[in-house]
Amino acid sequence: MHEIRFIQDMAIIMLVAGFSTIVFHQLKQPVVLGYIIAGIAIGPYTPPFGLVYDENTVKLFAELGVIFLMFSLGLEFSLRKLKSVGISALVASLTEMIVMIGIGYGIGRFFNWNPIDSLFLGAILAISSTTIIVKVLSDLHLQKKKFAQLIFGILIVEDILGIAILALLSGLASTHTISPVDFMITIGKLILFLVVSFSLGILTIPRLLSYVAKFKSQEMLLISVLGVCFGFCLLVIKLNYSIVLGAFIIGAIIAESDKQEEIEKLIIPLRDMFSAMFFVAIGMMLNPALLLPYLWPIVIITLAVIIGKVLTCSFGAFITGQNGKTSLRIGMGLAQIGEFSFIIASLGMSLKMTSDFLFPITIGVSMITTMTTPYLIKCSDKLSTGINRFMPEGLKEIFQIYTLWLQNIQLMGSDPSALTKAVRRSLFIIFINFTFITTIFLVISYLASNWIYSFVPMISPHLYKTISWGTALLLSLPFLIAVYRKIKALSMVLAEFSVRQHVIGRFTLPVRKIISELIPIFSIIAIMLFISTLSASILPPRELLIFVIIIACIITILLFRWFVKLHSKLQIDMINVMEKNKKPENK
Repeated sequence: MHEIRFIQDMAIIMLVAGFSTIVFHQLKQPVVLGYIIAGIAIGPYTPPFGLVYDENTVKLFAELGVIFLMFSLGLEFSLRKLKSVGISALVASLTEMIVMIGIGYGIGRFFNWNPIDSLFLGAILAISSTTIIVKVLSDLHLQKKKFAQLIFGILIVEDILGIAILALLSGLASTHTISPVDFMITIGKLILFLVVSFSLGILTIPRLLSYVAKFKSQEMLLISVLGVCFGFCLLVIKLNYSIVLGAFIIGAIIAESDKQEEIEKLIIPLRDMFSAMFFVAIGMMLNPALLLPYLWPIVIITLAVIIGKVLTCSFGAFITGQNGKTSLRIGMGLAQIGEFSFIIASLGMSLKMTSDFLFPITIGVSMITTMTTPYLIKCSDKLSTGINRFMPEGLKEIFQIYTLWLQNIQLMGSDPSALTKAVRRSLFIIFINFTFITTIFLVISYLASNWIYSFVPMISPHLYKTISWGTALLLSLPFLIAVYRKIKALSMVLAEFSVRQHVIGRFTLPVRKIISELIPIFSIIAIMLFISTLSASILPPRELLIFVIIIACIITILLFRWFVKLHSKLQIDMINVMEKNKKPENK
């Protein structure tokens, strides 16, 4: 009897899902939306009765759908693809995600939702839908356009950052809070896990699959890939990470294999079947009766998604050198939420951290933004032309100068000259010094919070924090000074080669002077804000903090040359050690 009901459930789901694909293909709408509506139609909340008997079985297949969906995304991931779109994808992704998390949290608090619901809403709004965007661009035959390639790069970065968000939200299950130090530790552990997994995986998995492929059996290759996939997912679960993380990482590792295309062809049918089950299950979990009471939040959040993502993604692309038309097309192509948002909303439900209304709101917003995506992409050119027509000429000239400036920088970066090599070497030195600064503050924060205070309990907490943070700042001064000097030198080079006389005219020297002075100042301010957040557990009160910074400035002025000599000696010693380690290898 159980077997008959299972077959009946599968027959109903596949028939309704198949019918929805035909209907939505004819309507030129994303098939994902059809799957969700199909799930609503056969779900337990749709009268007169539910058509599916065993919902647990459907949820089990939906879990497999998540695995195959993220595994396929991993197969499409490539470090080469990420490098090809460069800084534009990274800046646009970070701009979008940071702002949208803030907007989502603000909307949640505006509706008097609790902080956890608001935080989850921010995370839900932060990530656009890879499945929906790829499908829409493919249907519109735009996937080979420049803006589409940039969108794919942004989606890759979002997927990686989305994995980090999932890990952080999973960590909330036990504490319901994340301190800045905990945040950095979580990110550090995740990065370490990613580095180790990719390093060992790329050394072993592609070779294993190449060996299996020698037998020229697709069945053997498919079973081996599935074994590796589920085995790695099991390992990830044992390490208390999300199964989504495991599926994505192992897919990305296998993507480096020379059999990637063959494996992808084998996986596509499984991905399509089980991902359809996932989206149908999403629809089955939606209670339409919950949508009406929350219609107003759905409308507000939908508008926030469309307007917020268009503005943030367009801005992020523009400030990295893309022209206005391309930037706007990128923003309007990313103005929706989808499968990753469902995964985040499902995580909140499974961990019993979020309220019941958040999931249907997520689906409602996704359904609306999914329907608007094709039309937004189609009208992006007309909107760009309209904006350009009404924009003041002076503002147009400023934007053109800015774009040309960044293009000159990009050309300088692609120049394999000695100057470019020196710039890259300076950037590497800045990174190393920044790492030392971060390590000093982390170590002092850990020692001050877990060990030292037990030996000096008679000191007041404010004074104790002041001494601890001041000590960390004092130890970091040689590295901070080194960072400032390197950034100062780089900003002068940047101003010299990016600000051209024939473009700026008589303002060339003042503009160069402003760039060379402002970049180091803002860089040091950004670093100080970062380390203040990092060391929040030992950060003194405002008055004492200002006092410590003033003392540090005085010490820097008085001992500037000594700090420079000290850092130079440390750098020379490190280079000598590295050279000694290289000598045996050269023999």
